[in-house]
Amino acid sequence: MKVKKTVLIIISVLALGYAGLKAVKKTNLNSDYKIGQALDSLNGIKVYYNGGVDNVSGRNVTKDNYNLGLKYQCVEFVKRYYYEHYNHKMPDAYGHAKDFYDSKVKDGDLNSKRNLIQYTNPSKKKPEVGDLVIFSGSLLNRFGHVAIISRVSENEVEIIQQNPGPFSDSRETITLEFQKGNYKIENKRLLGWLRKEK
Repeated sequence: MKVKKTVLIIISVLALGYAGLKAVKKTNLNSDYKIGQALDSLNGIKVYYNGGVDNVSGRNVTKDNYNLGLKYQCVEFVKRYYYEHYNHKMPDAYGHAKDFYDSKVKDGDLNSKRNLIQYTNPSKKKPEVGDLVIFSGSLLNRFGHVAIISRVSENEVEIIQQNPGPFSDSRETITLEFQKGNYKIENKRLLGWLRKEK
């Protein structure tokens, strides 16, 4: 009987912890910013503050009925940027951030769901400003993450992102290495990058 009671207590604690985590991820814990406040921009396209990473403030759809995504998630920023800056619409207008990367597409081939050239991490092609970078899901974020490369140097890439968390910056710098003829962005979760060919 004691074992049954202990198991029940453990399950109850885990369930409460999970429910608490879900609630916190939807809450704005940073009182310095308001949800929807502009934080940064790239080529005039703004990055907005989202509060808790799971917060959603409705869906953003263009006048011509193209789905940009849920406000102010990471996907909404990159799709809005590509739509406004490149006049680019993705054939598959839905999906989570990690779904932007198609593991069946080879390095340098067309990702037909996004109508963008896909590069694996590592790749023979060096990342460029304007490329989308796609991160896999994790234990605390099963949807993954997507951002835009805003600067590239010999040994670093800078990304601009929306919804990195209530206390994280909209810009992040990641090490770029060139090894054995390949460029690698040093982040274990970074799957690859997508590019609109000019």
